[in-house]
Amino acid sequence: MTFSLPFLKKQPCVAVVRLSGAIGMAGRNSMSDASLAPVLEKAFRKGKPAAVALEVNSPGGSPVQSSLIGARIRRLSEELDVPVIAFVEDVAASGGYWLAAAADEIWADDSSVLGSIGVISSGFGAHVFLARQGFERRVHTAGKSKSMLDPFAPEKKEDVARLIGLLNDIHGNFIDHVKARRGDKLDQSAELFTGEVWLARRAQELGLIDGIGHLKPKMQERFGDKVKFRRYGQRKPLWSRLGASLAQDAIAGLEERAAYARFGL
Repeated sequence: MTFSLPFLKKQPCVAVVRLSGAIGMAGRNSMSDASLAPVLEKAFRKGKPAAVALEVNSPGGSPVQSSLIGARIRRLSEELDVPVIAFVEDVAASGGYWLAAAADEIWADDSSVLGSIGVISSGFGAHVFLARQGFERRVHTAGKSKSMLDPFAPEKKEDVARLIGLLNDIHGNFIDHVKARRGDKLDQSAELFTGEVWLARRAQELGLIDGIGHLKPKMQERFGDKVKFRRYGQRKPLWSRLGASLAQDAIAGLEERAAYARFGL
């Protein structure tokens, strides 16, 4: 049985959730709403934290998973009346910035990379190679758009136009999210949604973050020197910890490395 002594003041506690890696990418430590749901639920609900601090270090990934994770953070924050403060490490770009923008405040290191408020779709075309090797591509569909952007067939203008329309719609959703979360803090005269990235000082001038600051000193400044920290993060599955599925992890690692490399990291 636990007894509470009314004259002993309970020290505030900040729940720290690490959001690191690519979003929605198969394998390794990829973030998804399903994998983060139990982590976020526990962080917000256990012991009534004074705040939830997000350690964000992500080059982005799936727009859907970014949206789902961000929406879950907002629901828990509003339901439990717990403020959320994001602290950016190396990068919060694209979907990584989407997650940071789910917080009530965003702080970063001087050299953090932020932004990339845009949408990208990449692929390859191998039809010339196949033709040179004497391969014939055979595809049969019911529905004229079913084989849209087949990498083994020549690109069609109507397929590209359809893809650009989808990308523009997703970009619009991203812009709406940033405007809703950052509001009047944003520099209304600047072009913020071109996919460009900035270092933290410039991002602060543009209203994309609230300032330069690190997690522990900023939380001590706000909640006192004796504030406690309770950390939460994704755990690797047992098969991954034992070294299984090495091929999948290696491929996912290369993809994630390429995602970070886009920002010089």
